[in-house]
Amino acid sequence: MKGSLDLQKDVDAIVVGASAGGVAALRELLGALPADFITPILIVLHLPRDKSSLIADVLDRDCVLPVREARDKQPIEQGTVMIAPPDYHMLVEDESTIALSLDEPVLYSRPAIDPLFSSAAAAFSSRLLAILLTGASADGSNGLGSVRRAGGTAWVQTPEDAVASMMPTSALAYAGADAILTLNEICQRIRSGV
Repeated sequence: MKGSLDLQKDVDAIVVGASAGGVAALRELLGALPADFITPILIVLHLPRDKSSLIADVLDRDCVLPVREARDKQPIEQGTVMIAPPDYHMLVEDESTIALSLDEPVLYSRPAIDPLFSSAAAAFSSRLLAILLTGASADGSNGLGSVRRAGGTAWVQTPEDAVASMMPTSALAYAGADAILTLNEICQRIRSGV
């Protein structure tokens, strides 16, 4: 595991991926954020592509920071949480802008985790933290590999702690991790900022 990581000084962005069981996990994770947390957080949660989503509103209730559905060409701002909208991949276009894409689904998902993680790795390299949570697909494995190859930090939820273990298990087998943590341990690190 990498040495001590100050989430507000050593990290320019945090990307989070989740699928099955992800709503509850994200509510807990975002609920752990302190009011003075400035590092932007970008989230992909697998969503049905054929209907609008209220997930940003649901997560906003548990988070002291604003949680918003991302828009194309939206600036990445400190102290905000952005979540991919239904039927669009969310990408980091450069260090400061979100792009939305209608590229083909990845492992049947759009939005998918891999495009976010890979594009963020290209933009932020070693100053990126990727967190992969519960899920029932292999989405996120390739993206986590990109993050680690770029020098970023990868935290993966302990498979036994996840509602659906396939996603963390697949990512660990493919890319490994800098830390394998229970959701509670991830929340403690987010809360303390290290």
